[in-house]
Amino acid sequence: MKNIELIEIPKISDPRGNLAVIEKDILPFKIQRVYYLFDVPSDSYRGGHAHKELYQFLIPLAGSFDVVLKDGITEEKIMLNKPTKGLLIKPGVWRELANFSSGSVCLVLASEVYFEADYIRDYQEFLSYVKNN
Repeated sequence: MKNIELIEIPKISDPRGNLAVIEKDILPFKIQRVYYLFDVPSDSYRGGHAHKELYQFLIPLAGSFDVVLKDGITEEKIMLNKPTKGLLIKPGVWRELANFSSGSVCLVLASEVYFEADYIRDYQEFLSYVKNN
């Protein structure tokens, strides 16, 4: 599926513990917002929307979760479970996060501050949007 990309986050190994580094050349956008999901019950899901302009980079800081991605034609499920591998989601992709393991934490780096008008929260509206863009 286009408009998504798994990106390896550089890791510096040290006997005292590992360090993962995200610098400006890793992402195709300037980070404008940072938030994280935690204490999500395993039978719950997050997301259930798409964005018109916003880029997101999802990183599983702890535990694991599935990201279900749809572009209006194709559906793909990706399990994120390594803090050195993040998922870049470009605009125009429907996303749902599910199957959170106990203690999981999902860090999200976003290209824009929160702007409700950028969200598409209805799947039928999303299908119409991707068909016309």
